[in-house]
Amino acid sequence: MGLTVDSIEPKGVITKGSLEDTYYLNLNLRTGNKVLWEIGRFNARNADELYAEARKIEWDKYFPLQKMFSIESFVKNDTIKDTRFANLRLKDAIADFFVSKTGKRPNSGADKSEVVLFLHWLDDEVALFINTSGETIAKHGYRQAAVKAPMIESLASAVLMSTRWDMNSPLVNPMCGSGTLAIEAALLALNRCPGHFRENFSFMHLQGYNPRVWKVIKSEARKVERTGLAFPIIASDNSEEAISVARENAQYAGVSNLIKFQVCDFSNTLIPKQRGVIIMNPEYGERLGDVEQLEKTYEEMGDFLKQKCTGYLGYIFTGNLDLAKKIGLQAQRKIEFFNGKIDCRLLEYELFAGKKQ
Repeated sequence: MGLTVDSIEPKGVITKGSLEDTYYLNLNLRTGNKVLWEIGRFNARNADELYAEARKIEWDKYFPLQKMFSIESFVKNDTIKDTRFANLRLKDAIADFFVSKTGKRPNSGADKSEVVLFLHWLDDEVALFINTSGETIAKHGYRQAAVKAPMIESLASAVLMSTRWDMNSPLVNPMCGSGTLAIEAALLALNRCPGHFRENFSFMHLQGYNPRVWKVIKSEARKVERTGLAFPIIASDNSEEAISVARENAQYAGVSNLIKFQVCDFSNTLIPKQRGVIIMNPEYGERLGDVEQLEKTYEEMGDFLKQKCTGYLGYIFTGNLDLAKKIGLQAQRKIEFFNGKIDCRLLEYELFAGKKQ
């Protein structure tokens, strides 16, 4: 995306850039959760030291008194038993700064519609950030309804981007549920930015926000979109309710005309003759009875891939590695993901006729 990668951490990528670069990242990042702008780093052994150091920051350089702010945090410090206490002391430091300078207190609360701050406090090391996203960018803003436990949009994008789909050949998504994988596939293929559906970000409430630049960045993004697709995206589910929800979401995302929806068992899904990718996200089974019932489903998925999807690249995303053994096919790749706290795998299968030579 044109920015340097200074370092990679377990849950983040570190780069350098301007406030305007945060506009670009929030608009275009498909697999991110939030874009954090670091504004302070110091040591604090306890809450009093956190207050004292945070009190030194010139907060009015970052946002005006009139804006409401909220605080998110990750705190792991032996002196802090309740994260809310750390948040409170940081809030006090910010409020006291404004009182000393203006005689007035800013409003604060849980609302993330304006300025959102992020406190990261591990042992004695504190880093303070402005969360320029506000509400998470992991949700891409088009999903109006859902069935069961839908895959979050950022994870769906990451899964698709980890396949070998060329975005110029068919993509088939049986068991589509709320339609997230199919919709994200359409948005990827169109090169339509995921922030397209968002009207509000935290960066819009900061000092120095330039709406003219934001308008230009959005306009440039629209110029590189494709106007249509020369290949099909097919999504099926045996639930009429799921397909109805998926259609509604696709319509809101502006891609309903690009996806062919079917109400049918996965084994009866239309498979185009032109070779492409087929991707399935079956249930994992949280209770023993569920797992026993799903064993047959996983076996049938393996039969379906082998018998009806010859020439395709097949992918199954699952959080149950024992059930995955029932598929009965040899995975060429196993890519690790976390769906929340569930350790998952994206399994890749090359679907040859007969034996691979």
